[in-house]
Amino acid sequence: MTANLLSALFVVVSMAVAATARAAAPMLMMSTISADNLVAKLYRPSGEAGPLPAVIVLGGSEGGLNPAVTAEAKLLARHGYAALQLGYFGAPGLPETLELVPVEYFEHAVDWLRARPDVDPAHIGIVGTSIGGEAALLVAAHDPAIKAVVAAVPSNVVWQGLGRGITRHPASSFMLRGQPLPDVPFGWTGVRGDVYRRYAGGLAALPQHRQAIIPVERIDGPIMLICGGRDRIWPSCRMAASVAARLKAKNFRNPVSFLAYAAGGHAVFGVPLDPDSPDYEDLGSLGGSAAANDAARRNSWGQMLAFLDRALQPAIGRSTIGFRPGQAAP
Repeated sequence: MTANLLSALFVVVSMAVAATARAAAPMLMMSTISADNLVAKLYRPSGEAGPLPAVIVLGGSEGGLNPAVTAEAKLLARHGYAALQLGYFGAPGLPETLELVPVEYFEHAVDWLRARPDVDPAHIGIVGTSIGGEAALLVAAHDPAIKAVVAAVPSNVVWQGLGRGITRHPASSFMLRGQPLPDVPFGWTGVRGDVYRRYAGGLAALPQHRQAIIPVERIDGPIMLICGGRDRIWPSCRMAASVAARLKAKNFRNPVSFLAYAAGGHAVFGVPLDPDSPDYEDLGSLGGSAAANDAARRNSWGQMLAFLDRALQPAIGRSTIGFRPGQAAP
């Protein structure tokens, strides 16, 4: 992993501390799941017996149960969802690095939710950011129980994994039924090469790795894609546009929403920050300005809630509850 990537991840983690504090919800129930081979935290609104629609919330290359993702899960729970923050590598009991993560692990999490009496098994969605967006699309393409997908700054392909050290070519990020999924290798492997070049260069060779394209047309529900035009981690808008183009070419029968923020970067989705937050300026560290990314967050979060409400609880329509565009961060 390059120094640039480590630096970027440090910024994301530091941003999460303030975001988590603001997202604290006094009327939530939280359960830590350390059994059933899952590493996760489940948040749900207290006082509501359910069954509730559920959302699985995934982070990116930081691994583990990142505080920024915790903040997202808490806000979703405040909105009326059972929100499962799911770790999938980089924590005890999980793969140490982002390599050969089993798709079946995510499917097990879906089955675990569906078996709970407080969860509506017919209304489960998934929200993922960055590599979590890649995972969200991939898992939903293989598990028809997922009925809505929000993929923020996502990938349209399975990428080579992120291992430790520089002498070994990492395996695919994900595997299925014990076999590595076809992946796209990085196009730039220089030790100090910037992260963006790794992915942009890899996409240039995509015609030789077409089996790595995620079969998003198999997803059984609506899809929301969110990207930043000035993303400095990877070409999220190019990859999100490829997802949308594939869906159109395959005559996808479900609604597709595409939110592209030209002035934003890799931080266009997540819990918005107050302008006086000490971490506010860090929103611009991964591309775009802090103001542009925060504006995108305020807009995309509200649109995401309305999207999930339409897909997972259309008869209830809780889109007036929780975070809305222009509202101050909690």
